[in-house]
Amino acid sequence: MLHLKEKYQKEVIPAMMERFGYKNAIAVPRIEKVVINTGFGKLISGKTSEEQKKFCQNILDDLSLICGQKAQITVAKKSVAGFKLRKGVSVGASVTLRKQRMNDFLERLIHIGFPRSRDFQGIDSKSFDKRGNLTVGIKEQIIFPEILPEKARNIFGFEITITTTAKKKEEGIELLRLFGFPIKS
Repeated sequence: MLHLKEKYQKEVIPAMMERFGYKNAIAVPRIEKVVINTGFGKLISGKTSEEQKKFCQNILDDLSLICGQKAQITVAKKSVAGFKLRKGVSVGASVTLRKQRMNDFLERLIHIGFPRSRDFQGIDSKSFDKRGNLTVGIKEQIIFPEILPEKARNIFGFEITITTTAKKKEEGIELLRLFGFPIKS
């Protein structure tokens, strides 16, 4: 099994050049970054401040284990009374992965995460935006082998956004399909 970087060099670049008629290998789209995002605003709204800190820390620890990089807490930028939200309150966590950590995470996602998720039928092409970037939601963090289901205190979902340098939706879909993403036709 080839690692993503080798696969990109040996398989993806030639296939994309043939399919889309790129003149050189540098013009072929590539994966730029992966952003993992989760929101826990609703989950902590009825808890005391001590319980909130503990809950946030558990989610940050799990996210850091999955990504191999420390997760950042995202805070509310402004107060919204309708959502019972105050400025400066922790509402989520995010991680931005690039280069080797990104490749390692994507390999685990493709080969372990997607096959282990319940009722997974493949990624719908509607999950791509017009620039070829993919956003997919994961319902449970326990699909990753780093998280032991019996030790997971809180089950939470998160969103993965894969940003590519593709100019069109079709290029992004083909790029990720060649990498081995299970995309529905």
